[in-house]
Amino acid sequence: MQWRQDCQAAEAFAPVGPPPHPTYDVYAVIDAALAEDAGDFGDITTLSTVPEGTQATATFLAKAAGVLAGSWVAHAVFARLDPAVQLQWLKKDGDLVQAGQIIAEASGSARSILVAERVALNFMQRMSGIASLTRQMVLAVQGTRATVLETRKTVPGLRLLDKWAVLIGGGQNHRIGLYDMVMIKDNHIAAAGGIAAAVKGAEDYMRGLGIQRPLEVETRTLDELREVLAILDAAGNGGGASDGGGGSSGGSSGGSMITRVMLDNMTRKSSGAPGGLDVSTLHQAMALIGDRKVETEASGNVTLETVRVIAETGVQFISCGALTHSVTALDISLNIQTQ
Repeated sequence: MQWRQDCQAAEAFAPVGPPPHPTYDVYAVIDAALAEDAGDFGDITTLSTVPEGTQATATFLAKAAGVLAGSWVAHAVFARLDPAVQLQWLKKDGDLVQAGQIIAEASGSARSILVAERVALNFMQRMSGIASLTRQMVLAVQGTRATVLETRKTVPGLRLLDKWAVLIGGGQNHRIGLYDMVMIKDNHIAAAGGIAAAVKGAEDYMRGLGIQRPLEVETRTLDELREVLAILDAAGNGGGASDGGGGSSGGSSGGSMITRVMLDNMTRKSSGAPGGLDVSTLHQAMALIGDRKVETEASGNVTLETVRVIAETGVQFISCGALTHSVTALDISLNIQTQ
């Protein structure tokens, strides 16, 4: 798509590329946001108060410390509205900015800058908030084998932008949507009639279509985990990946296609435990898995305060929905001066 080519050309201030997606169009998202703001009459405040032809300069100012993200998206907002507006980026995605630092400067039509201002800031502030919390979590697990992931708990329509921000913050992406990973959760298990039936159905489906996707099974108890491990063992422990993430499946050889086991809510809050979290059940789960060739993912009760103690159990991945569903936007303002 054209937006991906344009983004790639802006590597100087947007060095971290977006996640893959077969249909997502950032330009369509930006155009919809601008149209939503304009309604049926446009910016009546700007049209009525700012004379046509007025030129202005503006600065994007960080008002709090955090990790900058969404620079190219903000840049594209101005380009879609008025290509004549010029932006110069003094910071790039992934940079740690401090309160009072200027992030970028814009110059051009005062009307265009005012119309684009809020939409550009909304994208950049949200993405920067996600990137900032992600960076904190990544630093918190440094020295362990754990990788920080987000989930699909994103704002509808902003999925790719939310997940892009996680990458900018130093995390990795979980599945992008429903199409790129088979993820058997509790409701699938209930509807299918059990773990074994759900796994067989997923494997038969992929083999029938001749496709391979990562296959993750959610377990909530040690007994459920034992069921998944029994499937792996019966198949000769086949199909999982080791440390690499998203490894090859055993679909072509007839082995299990399970690549990852989710250990969901195998922790409980405890004021007397390190980090306020009892991870004893998670330790037991990791001991049960042993050296089997399958990835491990912990979820539930993941916060900045608890992520380290979860990581120290040895899990490979830690998924945290709060990275995107409870984001605190980074405070960024735009200040304009007419010429």
